[in-house]
Amino acid sequence: MAIQRVLVVDDDSFSREFLTEASRSLGLHTTACKSGEEALEHARQNAVDLIFTDLRMPGMSGIELVRKVNQEHPDLPVVVVTAHGTVEAAVEAMRIGATDFLVKPCTPDTIEVVVKRTERTRRLESENEYLRAEYASDHTAQLVAQSPPMIDLLRTAERVASSKGTVLITGESGTGKERIAQYIHEKSPRRDAPFIRVNCAALSESLLESELFGHERGAFTGAHKRREGRFELADGGTLLLDEIGEISQSLQTKLLRVLEEEEFERVGGTTTLKVDVRVIATTNRDLPREVGEGKFREDLYYRLHVLPIRMEALRDRREDILPLAHHFAEFYARQNGLPRPNFTEDAERRIHDWNWPGNVRELENSIHRAVILLDGGDIEPDHLLFEPLPSSDRKPKFTLVTDKGEYLGAISSASPLANRQLADLEREAILCTLEATRGNKTEAARRLGVTARTLSNKMKLWRDLGLVA
Repeated sequence: MAIQRVLVVDDDSFSREFLTEASRSLGLHTTACKSGEEALEHARQNAVDLIFTDLRMPGMSGIELVRKVNQEHPDLPVVVVTAHGTVEAAVEAMRIGATDFLVKPCTPDTIEVVVKRTERTRRLESENEYLRAEYASDHTAQLVAQSPPMIDLLRTAERVASSKGTVLITGESGTGKERIAQYIHEKSPRRDAPFIRVNCAALSESLLESELFGHERGAFTGAHKRREGRFELADGGTLLLDEIGEISQSLQTKLLRVLEEEEFERVGGTTTLKVDVRVIATTNRDLPREVGEGKFREDLYYRLHVLPIRMEALRDRREDILPLAHHFAEFYARQNGLPRPNFTEDAERRIHDWNWPGNVRELENSIHRAVILLDGGDIEPDHLLFEPLPSSDRKPKFTLVTDKGEYLGAISSASPLANRQLADLEREAILCTLEATRGNKTEAARRLGVTARTLSNKMKLWRDLGLVA
């Protein structure tokens, strides 16, 4: 996106030297060529961000150079420089693909204006291309905050929005983490800058690296032209890294550098690019556990975990279920040119009482399906095609809560804790907590809810029995 490498093309030595020195005074890495043929060959062999070319040159003219560059490098802007200043010459150059023009004699100030204008045009073109690709997947869920957890979450989101600190949003799949990320952006000072997202789970490692950092032409098979990455597109704005827990170890290292130094190189490139990007990451994984298992870098985790936000499951904020259901019914009815349906009391009761393992995404899909299949009238329970609720005489599944009644999760027979000796589980819990506290027995005892003396006695016993090294 940023213009850093400039190619000056002019057969007149005085004009060529002036443009070269003026460009260098603006901090641009500038190379000079005497002819269009030489310039075209240089662009084929080297990365170039912008070409300044004279119009009248022996051999290949500036007009012909514009035409050739437009054919071979359609993303490379060319600015024509002419001493004649005729409207016809400028119009012809722009018609065949020139980005802008300068009239001799020009000054460093006018050159700077053209460079910044070209940068702005390239940014808008890239953003428009990105937005067109994103339009079809426009997110439909509005933020419903009638439950205490959501009200508290939105308050937290508004507080962190003004900061540039990295935000890590965690929670089950389908809870609306991406929508909260967008809400933070909209409430931030960067609201007028781009909000760019990338799904880290949807791409292979090589494709994800190119998507994040961009690539130079020829960097790999199929890289026919240079492409700006999402970090460049998000410069000045916000970048959402969705499902950050899915990225590879090598890419974690490169991402850490960008977060710490705010600079990177495109794939296949050597020029270091500086960016100003606020990063928001989301994940449904247990990243502390991933860190403990060596699957996620500890330094990257703490770099992401500056401003953590936890999204509650839909079953734990039931006050939001029916308002969301009505929102989706209205949205999909309007989208399909249908009258907005109502829900019967039995249908609302069934929606409210369902456990929603797929969270807001499952609710949205269920209501979408009901609206489409509805043949007039109100939405009845039979139109809601999720699995039937357990009957009242069926023993419910176990759930785990703290002594304060806080919900910790459902109990599954597939858990790695199942069918193990209690003594082994106790020993593992104590050893893992000691590892987490870096051997601090007082802190470990506090977290485990026992006395430090009890902890020391157990450790001594296990060492005597040879159960602990």
